[in-house]
Amino acid sequence: MKATPASENQAASLDCYRNEGTVKVLAKTITVATQERTELINLSDELRAFVAEAGITDGYVQVTSLHTTAGLYVNEWQEALLHDVKTMIDTMVPREEYYKHNDPQFSDCDRFNADSHLKYVVLGRSLSIPISQGKLVLGQWQSIIFAEFDGSNSRKVFMQAFGI
Repeated sequence: MKATPASENQAASLDCYRNEGTVKVLAKTITVATQERTELINLSDELRAFVAEAGITDGYVQVTSLHTTAGLYVNEWQEALLHDVKTMIDTMVPREEYYKHNDPQFSDCDRFNADSHLKYVVLGRSLSIPISQGKLVLGQWQSIIFAEFDGSNSRKVFMQAFGI
C-alpha cells in the first residue's frame, strides 16, 4: 500500500502531538561490572531511571558501549532466549578459530580476544531509543541488553538523552 500525503487525502490522520519547549541534552556514563567472559546484562531499568532523571518528555536516548568487545542490542529478556543468543553468537564467531589478532606474529595483543572483537562487530556499539511522554518507547517484551564478550571487566556505557 502506498502512503498518501495528508494534503491529498484529508482522511489521513497523524498519531502525534506537539510539545513546545526548549531542547535539553543530558549525558551520563555508568559502570557495568561483568563477571563472566560472555555475559548479558539488562540495562532497561538504568535507562528508564536516566530518562526520568533527565526530565525529557519527548526525544531520544542514545546508549553507547565505550568498548570494542562489548555491545548492545534490544530483545526479550527471557532465560532460554538469552542462552540461545549466546549460543548463536558463539557459533557465528567461535573462540577456538585462528585469528590474526591473536597471533603474536601479526598483533601485539596478549589478551587473545579476537573473537570478542568480532562478536562486538556482529551486535554493534549503540542504540537509539525514542522517548515519548517521558517514557522509553519499547515493545512489551523489549529490553536493552548489554553484551560482554571479554569479561570479567568494569565497563563504561554512555547515555545521552536529548529532547524537550
